Amino acid sequence: MAIEFYNVKKRKKVSIDETGITKVEYKRETAKGIQVRYAFRAQDDDGTNLTKFVSKADYDRVDAPVAA
Repeated sequence: MAIEFYNVKKRKKVSIDETGITKVEYKRETAKGIQVRYAFRAQDDDGTNLTKFVSKADYDRVDAPVAA
């Protein structure tokens, strides 16, 4: 299954296969507590780093390695 990212340099959407994706959790402290945002990271064929923020359900559904 391919995941669709937006490449800013190319100004168009690109599809990256699940094998080239890593999962990332971004945590930050707010006044109400700790906020967690879930994202997929990948790199396009031209070397552009791609990030796509997703829901917790989509994050759990994809079987990809978790970045450190």
